[in-house]
Amino acid sequence: MSLLADERAAVVETCRRMTADRLVVGSSGNVSARAGDLVAVTPTGLPYAELTPELVGVHRLDGTAADAPLAPTSELPMHLAAYRLTDAAAVVHTHSTAATAVSLLVDELPALHYLIGLFGGPVRVARYATYGTDELADAMAEALDGRTACLLGNHGALTVGRTLAEAYDRAVYLEWLCDVWLRATAAGRPRLLPPEEVGRVTAKLSTYGVRDARRDPE
Repeated sequence: MSLLADERAAVVETCRRMTADRLVVGSSGNVSARAGDLVAVTPTGLPYAELTPELVGVHRLDGTAADAPLAPTSELPMHLAAYRLTDAAAVVHTHSTAATAVSLLVDELPALHYLIGLFGGPVRVARYATYGTDELADAMAEALDGRTACLLGNHGALTVGRTLAEAYDRAVYLEWLCDVWLRATAAGRPRLLPPEEVGRVTAKLSTYGVRDARRDPE
């Protein structure tokens, strides 16, 4: 059996879901899953339709290859920074349309709906940095601190989770929230939830287990 066989298979499944759900275009975006000191991560530039578990690389937390037939995604530094910062076991990075649009407009996605509690509060937008650089990884880490998601300025979105399913579901919810914000601000000035309510719903949503993370928390 290959190294991190289950994690590699889950990465492939998640990449296919990203394409089907239109959270990425082409080979953009990337996915990883951590097990101990090893990370299974998508390779660079390969169409997701051609991706197989055997082509998903396994890297150590210092970025060196443990079992990687192809070069890793250029965003490997960003994934590794997310693992250093959090106790997450999965990272999902998308170029979804609404999230990318919001990243062009504001410094944070505000508390427009109680689902913002899934992320620990308003979702910050990381300052722009060139893709694949340590500068982007550092900017992402600043924005992600204390949260389970951030937007990347002029770029896309990143979510983390205890499982790949949880990280992916957060990416879907984040895209929905960004779409709602864009529609609301196009029509007028949205009403926002007060900080005390954000704290309340964040606490309520934190009690949902991994199995429940795939359901709409209502």
